Amino acid sequence: MDQQLEVNTSDYVKGFIASLIITVIPFYCVWAKIFTEATTYAVLLGCAIVQIFVHFKYFLHMEAKSSEGKWNIVSLMFTSIVVLILIAGSVWIIYNMNVNMKL
Repeated sequence: MDQQLEVNTSDYVKGFIASLIITVIPFYCVWAKIFTEATTYAVLLGCAIVQIFVHFKYFLHMEAKSSEGKWNIVSLMFTSIVVLILIAGSVWIIYNMNVNMKL
């Protein structure tokens, strides 16, 4: 039991350090203005995507090694698709209302 706790604590520390580094990189890019605006946005987006995967691995323990992990990933994919459909549908409805309503 203690070894399992130690492994989890080690994973949390690794995840914390990784997420801290991934958070500092975009802040530094914006603060120092070392890239163009488009490149800064690309770095920001890339760091955000990597941050998502770091959180999934180290904090949410989403791994496909076990049967439970596979079901967690399937439910995450389903939830992501539903959220994407809701957001895209809302944007589509708002856009059509904007085009069709004459003010």
